[in-house]
Amino acid sequence: MSLCEKCVKSFNDKSSPLQRFGCDEGAFSCDVCNKSFTSRCDLDAHIRVHTGERRFSCELCKKMFRHRCSLVSHLRIHTGERLFVCSVCEKLFTIHRNLLTHLRIHSGERPFVCKVCKKMFRHDTNLKMHLKIHSGERPFSCEVCKKSFICRYTLNDHLRIHTGERPFSCEVCKKMFRLRQYLVAHLRVHSGERPFSCEVCKKRFTQRSHLHTHLGVHTGERPFSCEVCKKRFTQSSHLHTHLRVHNVERKFRSRKKSKRVSQSSP
Repeated sequence: MSLCEKCVKSFNDKSSPLQRFGCDEGAFSCDVCNKSFTSRCDLDAHIRVHTGERRFSCELCKKMFRHRCSLVSHLRIHTGERLFVCSVCEKLFTIHRNLLTHLRIHSGERPFVCKVCKKMFRHDTNLKMHLKIHSGERPFSCEVCKKSFICRYTLNDHLRIHTGERPFSCEVCKKMFRLRQYLVAHLRVHSGERPFSCEVCKKRFTQRSHLHTHLGVHTGERPFSCEVCKKRFTQSSHLHTHLRVHNVERKFRSRKKSKRVSQSSP
């Protein structure tokens, strides 16, 4: 039998990994990490983080969850139900938490800050991945070419280079893509959408990378340099086109040299 120090209530759970500190806020505390909760139910749910217990199972795909509410949210994936609507763009979500995260796109809020470089992020998962840049940690390695990656999904995307898999298909022209973001960018060809605008001349682009390339016109930046003649270019494609000039010159000189050799030989 254990007693609450504040209200002298008794509890019959000495074997439980719980401590009862009082009836005020944070009365229930986790013995593992000392995090406190206002109810026994919340603490019981939290304990599963440490034990790894996942008692709630989806009958359709057998995926397991620690919390019943997580299972309820997951089931909407199978039913297609999307209860939560963005008041700005009317995008629909199956989980309320995802809606709250999405709203940061419109508000510009970036609450997660890197202590090393002060870069800010909308998602805590993005911050966790970013921190590996500073630590140098790359725990996910490709078994084919041994290239390593910060996160697993980046490795999975990379593996399609070796397998040739292109799982993302355009419903309009049936063109296949290796990455979802490539498909999203491609769909703008059909829709005519150009969401990326130059602040200087207002020209619009279908891809952010095209906008960055275009900005070199205004800044004068020419980051791509020819190793032969040191001429500089705003775009890598322009550099590759330019390199053909040197390739033609090399072929011409080689032919000229071989012609001289053949003429001088008896």
